[in-house]
Amino acid sequence: MVLLALVIPMGCSTVPPELPKAETAPVGERRAEALLQALLALGLDYRYGGNSPETGFDCSGLVAHVFREAYGIRLPQNARAQSEYGVRVSLAELRAGDLLFYNTLNRPFSHVGIYLGDGRFVHAPKTGAQVRVEPIRGSYWMRRFDGARRIQSTSL
Repeated sequence: MVLLALVIPMGCSTVPPELPKAETAPVGERRAEALLQALLALGLDYRYGGNSPETGFDCSGLVAHVFREAYGIRLPQNARAQSEYGVRVSLAELRAGDLLFYNTLNRPFSHVGIYLGDGRFVHAPKTGAQVRVEPIRGSYWMRRFDGARRIQSTSL
């Protein structure tokens, strides 16, 4: 009984191992962190120029927020400018965390979202709507697809 009393406090007082930091975590964990950041924004209101959970998000603000929080990467808050980062990937090569660009305002690269996997992406669509998940192969999105990019850095 005395031995048990000594073992239990020791077990409870051990310090849990430190979680890996984003820059040292394995690639899969970093991608998961980015997807978690994106999913945490679900249901938040669209706001033109918004770039935080407190202010709401526009499409590029959501992407900039996710990459800043998950990877420490500062992307511009402009879909067209974001389309110039990383490397081009085809639809067949998509991986979770890749950026998807669309022509929604009669100009190329006017909208951006983050690929989640399984043919779905998260984005901040428009005024009056909320951050949501949609299929990438819907007819609306396929007609407007401009391309996909994979943001690469030493931290990914």
